Amino acid sequence: MSASTAPRIVYVNGRFCPIEEATVPIMDRGFLFGDGIYEVTAVLDGKFVDNEPHLTRLDRSLGAIGIRNPHTIAEWVAIQCELVRRNALAEGSIYIEVTRGVYEREFTCPPDIAPSVVMFTQTRKLRENPAADTGVPIITVPDLRWARRDIKSVALLAQVLAKQAAKAAGVAEAWMVEDGFVTEGASSTAFIITGKREIVTRPLSNAVLPGITRQTVMKLAAEHGLTLVERLFTVEEAKAAEEVFFTSATTFVMPVVAIDGEIVGGGQPGPLARELRRLYFEAADSASE
Repeated sequence: MSASTAPRIVYVNGRFCPIEEATVPIMDRGFLFGDGIYEVTAVLDGKFVDNEPHLTRLDRSLGAIGIRNPHTIAEWVAIQCELVRRNALAEGSIYIEVTRGVYEREFTCPPDIAPSVVMFTQTRKLRENPAADTGVPIITVPDLRWARRDIKSVALLAQVLAKQAAKAAGVAEAWMVEDGFVTEGASSTAFIITGKREIVTRPLSNAVLPGITRQTVMKLAAEHGLTLVERLFTVEEAKAAEEVFFTSATTFVMPVVAIDGEIVGGGQPGPLARELRRLYFEAADSASE
C-alpha cells in the first residue's frame, strides 16, 4: 500500500491507531475547558527541526499550569519517530497535545489524574513555499488574549478569531496589537528591520510566546553579525520599516509585503528576510546530517 493510500495513523494515550478509530472521552478537560498544552514541530526530509527546544518548551508550559509531563524527552522523540515512520512523513509537521486528563466537569479535579496525550502528523509543503518568494500581506487586530501568553495553551479562541479575520481579509496572518504596540501574530512572532538594518522583535515576557523559530533565527542573525534589538514597536513603525517578516514552526521566515492594505518594504521580500530564511534551512539541513 502506498503512503498516499495508507491509513493515517495517530497516537492516543499509548496507542497507535487509524485516525478513524481515535477517540477522546467527552469528559476530557482539554475538550471541556481548553485545559492543556500543545506543541508543533516541523519535519523536513523525515527529520525534526528544532525538536528538543519544542519539547523543552512543552515541559515548561506543562509545569506552568501544574500538569505532569507524562514522558521524558527521549520517550517523546521515540513516539514522534514512530508516527513519522508509520505515516511515511517526509515533509510536514507533528502535533502534540497534553491535557490535564479526564474527570467529571468540575473546575477543580484531583491532582493525580492521568494526563491525556494526543499526537498526529500533517503533510505540509514547507521548503518550497511560493508565499515566501512573493511575500504575504497581513492585517492587525486587537489582542484579546489572557495574561499568560508565554504558556502554549490549547485555549486558542482569540487566535482562531484573528485567523478568521485574516482569512476574511484575504491575507496570510493577523498581528495582534495591545496599547498601540504589536505583540505577535496569531501563530507567529513579529519582526521588523529598520533603515539601520536592525532586526527588531518584542522582548520575551508573559505577553508573548517564546517562539522556538524566533530563538533560532535570532541565533543565526547574531552568528552572521546582524544587529538584533529586542523592544516594542508600533504598527506605524512596522508600516514604515525597510523589511517586515514573521516566524513560526511551519513558515520558518515569512516576508511581509503589506500591512492593513498598505505596501511595506517596496512590496517585495527584502534581502535580509530572504537571507535569514536561507540560513534557517541551511542550519536545519546541517543539523539533520
